[in-house]
Amino acid sequence: MLGVLSGFFVIAVVVAVGYLLAHLGVFTEQTQNMLGTLSFYVAMPVLFVTMLAGEDVTALLSVDLVASLVSIAAIIVVWVVAARFVWRLPMAETVTGAFASAYVNAGNLGLPIATYVLGSPTRVVPVMLTQLLFLQPLGLALLDLSTGSEAHFTVRAFIGRFFRNPLTIATLIGVLLSVTGTSIPPLLAAPLTMVGAMAVPGILMAFGISLRLGPRPDRAAGPMLGFQVLLKLVAMPLVAWVFGRFVMHLDGAHLLAVTVMAGLPTAQNVFVVATTYGRGVVMARDAIFVSTVLSVLSIFGIAALLS
Repeated sequence: MLGVLSGFFVIAVVVAVGYLLAHLGVFTEQTQNMLGTLSFYVAMPVLFVTMLAGEDVTALLSVDLVASLVSIAAIIVVWVVAARFVWRLPMAETVTGAFASAYVNAGNLGLPIATYVLGSPTRVVPVMLTQLLFLQPLGLALLDLSTGSEAHFTVRAFIGRFFRNPLTIATLIGVLLSVTGTSIPPLLAAPLTMVGAMAVPGILMAFGISLRLGPRPDRAAGPMLGFQVLLKLVAMPLVAWVFGRFVMHLDGAHLLAVTVMAGLPTAQNVFVVATTYGRGVVMARDAIFVSTVLSVLSIFGIAALLS
């Protein structure tokens, strides 16, 4: 439990630095965008390659990946049923709502939590693979179809979604290096390690900036927002825990990892998707903000109960 508390303390301090400097006007939204871009396109891909190359990923992916797939699929089914029969949302808003309810913030929060709370950044890889290789391309294809952008939906474009994301490319390279037993040459490993080390602090400070300068939720969002946050922070980790404990027979660090990863808040790039397609923008924004704020309590509670 002491290790969990120490991990959250480290994260909180770096987030607080970003928040404070944004409050003082030193950091701006442009700073947040710069840190996010640097982390997404440079630091995180390099970190993924270096950390996966030195790990035996086969056992990790075979267990955690299945639990991640099941928890995401279960929440999407529940959301789609509610969206269809309770709120009667159109297809595009239903897809955006599915992202808001099940697409976890594996990068901005998952990576630091995996590093400092779970003890290894590789714990974030299964849920990130599930989202990058399955949830994201399928969801975007449905948005193409439901928003009248059928011309954009081709087999070539669909397959291309898998390989246009730098994190997908980096993950596949890292897994390939791990499976083949190929080591990164020491002369190259040193600068790569230095660049990859920028990822976690950059992400956390960008997150702190967003908490200070980001939009506040719409009070008129009402029950639907509450339902989405309940799915994201309570139902999804509960499904992951039940499946991991009683079907996969996990315990200890493995069970804690799959449950915490499932309990991460809604990813910030869901807002990017919503604004790109012009569907469910306010829904995505509010789900991200509320789930992010409340996730501090939910993740700490999960860690306290299972650690």
